[in-house]
Amino acid sequence: MHTYAKAETLTGAWLAPLDWAKSAALVVAFSLFVALSAQVVIPLPFTPVPITLQTFAVLLTGALLGSRLGAAALMLYIAEGAVGLPFFRGGNGGWLYLAVSPTAGYLLAYPLAAFLTGWLAERGWDRKFLTAAAAIALGSIVVLFGGWLGLLRFYSAGQAFALGVAPFIVGDLLKIALAAAALPSGWALLRRKE
Repeated sequence: MHTYAKAETLTGAWLAPLDWAKSAALVVAFSLFVALSAQVVIPLPFTPVPITLQTFAVLLTGALLGSRLGAAALMLYIAEGAVGLPFFRGGNGGWLYLAVSPTAGYLLAYPLAAFLTGWLAERGWDRKFLTAAAAIALGSIVVLFGGWLGLLRFYSAGQAFALGVAPFIVGDLLKIALAAAALPSGWALLRRKE
């Protein structure tokens, strides 16, 4: 049976060897994947924070690319949106949006969430359902915490939690389950391929 290196991710194993050109292409591709996921927006009438597919894309990016490349993809995504590309939710972009949007805290937490999820994936957490779920859940907590911190500019701590964390817990549990099922399945396919 083939044993995987300690710091190997699913994408790294599929595309091995992963040189700088492939790594750069993956960072760009996943930044665009996150930008595309930000365009799937379901507004909620009781909160300035909509439902998007972004968090799922962010955490999957970290798990698939690993800590460094995952964080780099999310930093590139934020830079792309900050310079004015319509990459933030609903086609928004620009530094001003990043500075005044109630969702800026989530955006700024994305690189850290991708780094943490990727770091855990590099240590094999993405190979079994329960540990994959834990890795994705920890990344999700980072995103929700960042969002909550960002909302504190506009609301009290309790209001920020009610508007920016509580409504998204159930959806995050669904995203966690989907990602946690997909990642070990990817490793199983890779083993079969070999």
